[in-house]
Amino acid sequence: MCFTVGVTDGSPVQRKPVAGAATGAGTLLQLLRDGLPRTRSELSAITGLARSTVTGRVDALLAAGLIAPSGETASTGGRPPATFAFNPAARIVLGADLGATHARLAVTDLAGNVLAAVNADLDIALGPKAVLDWTVEHGRKLLDEVDRPLGDLLGIGIGLPGPVEHSTGRAVNPPIMPGWDGFDVPAYVSEGLPVPVLVDNDVNIMALGEHFTAWPEYEHLLFIKAATGIGCGIIASGQVYRGAQGAAGDMGHIQVAGAGDTHCRCGNTGCLEAVASGAAIAAKLTERGVAARGSLDVVELARSGNVPALRLIRQAGRDIGEVLAGAVNFFNPSIIVIGGSLALAGDHLIAGVREVIYQRSLPLATRHLRIAAARTGESSGAIGAGVMVIEHALDPARLDSDSSFFGTNG
Repeated sequence: MCFTVGVTDGSPVQRKPVAGAATGAGTLLQLLRDGLPRTRSELSAITGLARSTVTGRVDALLAAGLIAPSGETASTGGRPPATFAFNPAARIVLGADLGATHARLAVTDLAGNVLAAVNADLDIALGPKAVLDWTVEHGRKLLDEVDRPLGDLLGIGIGLPGPVEHSTGRAVNPPIMPGWDGFDVPAYVSEGLPVPVLVDNDVNIMALGEHFTAWPEYEHLLFIKAATGIGCGIIASGQVYRGAQGAAGDMGHIQVAGAGDTHCRCGNTGCLEAVASGAAIAAKLTERGVAARGSLDVVELARSGNVPALRLIRQAGRDIGEVLAGAVNFFNPSIIVIGGSLALAGDHLIAGVREVIYQRSLPLATRHLRIAAARTGESSGAIGAGVMVIEHALDPARLDSDSSFFGTNG
C-alpha cells in the first residue's frame, strides 16, 4: 500500500491509501510528513496494517528520530492513546544556489525551514574547483553555526546556471560556465563533505523551492525565471519534470516570432532570451542612450519610472507570454509563477505575460489558470536545492532500504 497526495483548498495535505507496494516505515513517514499527530490506531486504520505491524514501524521511526511523541488524545476510557508526528529537526540538509555571479547557501531542517544561510558575489566562470571549494568551506561553517555535526547532514543539493544531466550531476555544454562541461560535481563535493550530492539546473530548484514553500496546493506549475537569462522549471503532478536528459523547460532558446536575426549566445537567432532577458533589455537601453549594464540596472530604472525601461519590460513580458501561450495549451498548468530579477520591476512584466497568454491560449486551458509573482524571493533556489535532497532521501522505497536509518527494523 502507498499514498498519494492531493491538496485542493490550502488545508493540510491529505494522503489517501491506494493499492500498491507494501507499507514500510518509509511510507508511514510519508504519511506523517503533513505534520498532523496521529495515534497508532489511526495509522492502522488509514493504512490497513495490523496494529502490531504499525507499532513496529512507529518504533523504527522513533528510534531513527524521524518522528517524535506529540502528546495524547482524549481518552474514551482507559489510558489516553499517545500521538506521534514528523520531527523535522531529525536531520539537516545543505542547499546551494550557484548563479552566474552569485552564490546562496542555506542549511534547512527536513521541513525546508532555513536555519542559517550565507550569500556572496561569486563568478561561476572561476571554474568548478574554486566555486565548489567555496561551497564546501561555507557549508562546514554553516554546520558549525547551527551546532550540528556532519553526521546529521542528510545530503547536499546544488543548482547550476546551465544544462545539467540530473542523473550524473554533470553540466552539459553550459554556455556561461567555462571549465564545467562534464565536471563530476558530486564526486568533487563529496570529497570535502562525504554525504550524497544531487545537482540540477538552477531554474528547476527554484521551481521546487517556490512550489514547496508557497504553492503546494498546485500540482501543475510553471516557474519562469526572467533575469540575465530566461528559463522555466516544470512541476508536474507535484514533481519536478526534467525530461529524458534534463533539458525540459529551456524556453529561453525557443524562437520568438518577429525577433528577426537577433543573435543568441547559444548560436541561433531570434531566441526568447536574446530579445526579452535582462541582458537583452539592458543592451537595448544602452543603444538608446540609457546606461544599463544588466538586469539589476534595468530594474532600478523601471522602479525610478524610466519610460523606455518600463516599455521594454512590458514588451519582454509579451514576448515571454508568446512562448508561454503554446506551453499553456500543451501542458495546461494550474499556475504560472514569474520570478527572477526582472520580476522585481513591479507588475509590468507580469502584465505583458498575462496580456498575451489570455489572448492566445485556449479558453479551457486558461479558465482556472493563475499567473502570479514569485513569493519566496532570493532564497527559493537554496531552499529548493535542499528540498531536492529531502524528497530524494525520504522517498519511501529508498528510506526502507537505507540501513543507516533503520537497520533491520524498517
